Amino acid sequence: MQISIYDTYVQRPDGLRMHFDILVPADLADDERVLQYGRTYLAAKGLEATPLKAEKCNFCHTEFADPAVQQEIAQHGFAIIELEHCA
Repeated sequence: MQISIYDTYVQRPDGLRMHFDILVPADLADDERVLQYGRTYLAAKGLEATPLKAEKCNFCHTEFADPAVQQEIAQHGFAIIELEHCA
């Protein structure tokens, strides 16, 4: 499965900047849907999801997904890779 990677940054309430990637099927062309996936992830972390905007979530590249990512996307429509200050 080919996926698109969206490089995403969000300012946390404590001042740290979260950095995570949103992974979606490569044929998904709806940027608002990608942003909604990011908001869903933030809400699950107990963070306000409204600050996520298009200028903080940019298409980065496409690649082939490993089986675990494919399974996550099949179940939820997206997957997240936590990179910085996501805990």
